[in-house]
Amino acid sequence: MNEKSLFAIAALAVSAYLSAACFAQETPPDKAEEAPTAAAASSESSDTELAKKTQNPVADLISVPLQNNFNFNVGQGNDMQYVLNIQPVIPLSLTPEWNLITRTIIPVIDQPALGPQVGDECGVGDIQFSAFLSPAKPGEWIWGVGPVMLFPTASEDVLGTEKWSAGPSAVALRMDGHWVYGALVQHVWSYAGDSDRDYVSQTLIQPFVNYNLKHGWYLTSVPIITANWNADSSDIWTIPVGGGVGKIIRLGKLPVNLQTQAFYNTVSPDGGADWSVRFQIQLLFPK
Repeated sequence: MNEKSLFAIAALAVSAYLSAACFAQETPPDKAEEAPTAAAASSESSDTELAKKTQNPVADLISVPLQNNFNFNVGQGNDMQYVLNIQPVIPLSLTPEWNLITRTIIPVIDQPALGPQVGDECGVGDIQFSAFLSPAKPGEWIWGVGPVMLFPTASEDVLGTEKWSAGPSAVALRMDGHWVYGALVQHVWSYAGDSDRDYVSQTLIQPFVNYNLKHGWYLTSVPIITANWNADSSDIWTIPVGGGVGKIIRLGKLPVNLQTQAFYNTVSPDGGADWSVRFQIQLLFPK
């Protein structure tokens, strides 16, 4: 068993431990039938509302998600690829009617060998920045639109595109009782960069469905569907299917959103992952 496999197992063990700790904090069995205090009821309601906000990509909520992705059976050796996405989200109030939600994704990648000419690499990938203009007081449908930009910041050639790219991004969702569901769509084209590298034309589709339970628990499915339009026809799409569970916990006064999901790729390019596990720790800073 290699070091990457051990790292993946350790991360999953941490996830299981934190989930067990959350269960341990629930009301003891001998007190389960007692009427909850007003403070306890208020706390539970607060955690549920906070969970719903974390499921809304254009919520007026400062947060720092640390998304750990473990992609299995990648490359010629069927190795594990690890990607840590650091994703600070900062909302800005432009006017009483409009918010601007900014999201930056900084990927840190541990890449296995992808072919005879491409060895192992580890470093920072291309940084992505998006900004959504969204109504401060939306109706039944919550939405946001804006640009997405990809910067050639990769520390190693194989970890990025070496192209400047940009395009449109949009999100729409509804909050219906226990449910939060919608989709985020974006596309980028390259417009400058290394002339020896391939032109970039990539689509990302991120549908999401969440069902919120009591005490800040929720069920979730947020697959990331991608299309590389410059690839061969058999290698264009990556389509994962799966889901998982999440919970709002508190470290002192700091609320934290913990989430674990697993996905099987029903379609993937040659050398792409067969399946993946995502474990996310999201630091929340509500107003």
